[in-house]
Amino acid sequence: MSWKSTASRYGLVAIAIHWISAAAILALFGLGFAAANAADPATKAALLRVHVPLGAAIVVLTLLRIVWWRFDRRPDPLPGLPSWQERSERLVRSALYALILVMGVSGIGLMIASGAPGVLFFGEPGPLPDFWQFPPMYGHLTGAVLLLALAVLHIAAAIYHQLYRRDRLLARMWR
Repeated sequence: MSWKSTASRYGLVAIAIHWISAAAILALFGLGFAAANAADPATKAALLRVHVPLGAAIVVLTLLRIVWWRFDRRPDPLPGLPSWQERSERLVRSALYALILVMGVSGIGLMIASGAPGVLFFGEPGPLPDFWQFPPMYGHLTGAVLLLALAVLHIAAAIYHQLYRRDRLLARMWR
C-alpha cells in the first residue's frame, strides 16, 4: 500500500490521520461531557488535563490533514454515485474540518479567558473556574453538539454504503 492515495483508495497517511482523528475525537467527546458533568472538582480537573492537550493535538492533526491534501489526491468518486451524494460528502467533510477548528479556537479561547491552565497544568492554587461564565463555553458546547451530529451522519453514510449499497466504500479507508 502506498503512502499516497490512488484513484481507487486512500493512502497510508490519509488512513492513519482519519482513524487516529476519529478515535481521538470520540475520546474528546467522552472526556468533555464527563468533565462537564463531574461533580467532584478533582475528577473534573483530571479529565480536563487529558481533554485539553488531546483537543490541541486534534487541531494540529486536522491542520496537517488539510495541508496533506495539497500534496495528495482523493480517490475518484465511486462509479454510479449520485451527484448529490458527492456534493454532500464534500460539504460534510468540509464542515467536519471547520467544526474541529472552531472547537479548537473556542477551547483555546475558553482556557485563556478562564485562566484554567494555571490551575490545571501549573499548580496554581484555587478551584477550577465556572466555565459557563465565559462566552467561549457556549460556542464550544454548540460546536460539540454539531460535530457529534455530523460524525453520526458520516458514520451512518459509511454504514449505508457498506451494508445497503455494498460498494466497498469502507475498504478505501482501511489498510
